[in-house]
Amino acid sequence: MRLCLAFLFTIFIYVIPPVHGEVATIEVDAGNWDRLETLVHFPLPEFKNKSLDLRAKGGALLPLQVDHEGMAIFILPKLAKDKTASYTLITQSHRNKSTILAKRVKDKLRFSHEGRTILEYQTQPGPLPRKDIDKIFARGGYLHPVYTPRGKLVTDDFPLQHTHHHGIWFPWTKAEFEGRHPDFWNSADGSARIDFIKLENSWSGSVHGGFVARHRFIDLTANPKPKAVIEETWEVRVYAVTGGTKPKWIFDLTSTQWCSGASPLILPQYRYGGLGVRGNRQWDHEKDNPTLFLTSNNVTDRIAGHATRARWCYMGGKVDGAQAGITILGHPQNFRAPQPMRIHPKEPFFNFAPQQFGAMAIKPDEKYVSRYRFVVADGAPIAADLHRNWADLAHPPVVRVINR
Repeated sequence: MRLCLAFLFTIFIYVIPPVHGEVATIEVDAGNWDRLETLVHFPLPEFKNKSLDLRAKGGALLPLQVDHEGMAIFILPKLAKDKTASYTLITQSHRNKSTILAKRVKDKLRFSHEGRTILEYQTQPGPLPRKDIDKIFARGGYLHPVYTPRGKLVTDDFPLQHTHHHGIWFPWTKAEFEGRHPDFWNSADGSARIDFIKLENSWSGSVHGGFVARHRFIDLTANPKPKAVIEETWEVRVYAVTGGTKPKWIFDLTSTQWCSGASPLILPQYRYGGLGVRGNRQWDHEKDNPTLFLTSNNVTDRIAGHATRARWCYMGGKVDGAQAGITILGHPQNFRAPQPMRIHPKEPFFNFAPQQFGAMAIKPDEKYVSRYRFVVADGAPIAADLHRNWADLAHPPVVRVINR
């Protein structure tokens, strides 16, 4: 754990003299929401894999990063609802340094900002942390650890009560496949597993770092040999939003799943399965350090919140005496959005579980796409900020590129 009680945050706007290479005007409409440190995306295909700048009217510069598909991304500092901001696109960037660094460390892919770890992605299964853990629980393809800007850990791995829980991971529980019942969640029964296949891409950048990885869901009960059920890619993008009064890490996870062959995966109605998040084990103390939940419906009672639908849910508690937490935001285009939630009655565990509201299936020739945003911060949750974060995801600002 990296503990930083005092440090300087990056100021991502700075002023320089006029520059050359001005090629377009970028206009940003806030729409019906006040914007504050908002991730803004728009197509700019002629500048794939480039780091550029946007210059505001006062001369301040914002870093702009264009990905391999030509999608430009920058962080909008502030814009009132119904207002428009205008920027000049500068092709000659004055910042070549990546602020989000991706680095392979043994069997993990680590993302950091100014020397502080944001999160790590577990590729191949790593060493088991305790001698009492059976090797059947070993797996890769998940996120852990995840830290706040002040170095507070907000996830857990191999917890004592549920050894099969792994930070942020995406297994299905009750399932049917070709008449069999593989369970990709409960590793102990040995009926199924999820394998990390390969790291397809990873990158550092001036606005975000990220990776694309491939996973495979395998039915171990098939005869005469295990059979592939589902193929999956994860695309994760990591951002450091440190220019305001409350620094935070943001990362987006897109899971795309499709059938490995001609047989569908049937998911009967069940109370949990899908995207899961295991919180810090220090929150696993109901009397002296209970897990704090807050949903977009302003529900804090974990029993009342379970099996209800919400746009987002915060989970947090004290870590080494200081409040810290993680908020999970569901995209409005997700299946059955806003999705129902599994909130554990006693432990620090959260799950968006669309199958709570009825059976579903992943069918051949169809892709099951799930998109989630995570906001990780120190201090108590502020509902108004989290509502705004969700609006940024669901109803982003409108961008116009003119005078190109």
